[in-house]
Amino acid sequence: MEERISVPVEIKIKTEVFQENELVEHVVEVSGKMVRIGEVLYLRYDEKMEGVDSEIPVTLKILPDGKVELIRAGELRMKLRFHYQSRQETAYKSPFGQLDIATYTNNIRVSLKDRPYSGRVLVDYDLFAGADKLGVYHLDLSFTA
Repeated sequence: MEERISVPVEIKIKTEVFQENELVEHVVEVSGKMVRIGEVLYLRYDEKMEGVDSEIPVTLKILPDGKVELIRAGELRMKLRFHYQSRQETAYKSPFGQLDIATYTNNIRVSLKDRPYSGRVLVDYDLFAGADKLGVYHLDLSFTA
């Protein structure tokens, strides 16, 4: 059985979105949990979204090869995959229907520390709906136990 470690953490997420020549910045600070199973690290927290009644459970999965996945469950469901310089197709499911989307990861950096458990994940990516580019995103997530 793989070693499993679970630690409460404080998470700060800063997202910059460039759409139609406009920059929108979101900053969220939330308590969450870091779970490590074997070599895979999971950051779990709940996200409040405008227009959605219940909180959305979010998991950021960090794989040992440097790939990252952002998974949302609940009313809004999606799994964004970030693989360096690679286009990854996925579906965004909401109460209004499903939209096929894709990410193209331009840059990805992950740095992790064990004592205390902390880290930072930086992802620069383009978001597409079919062939249409929806925007350029910069995700900066840091956490500490």
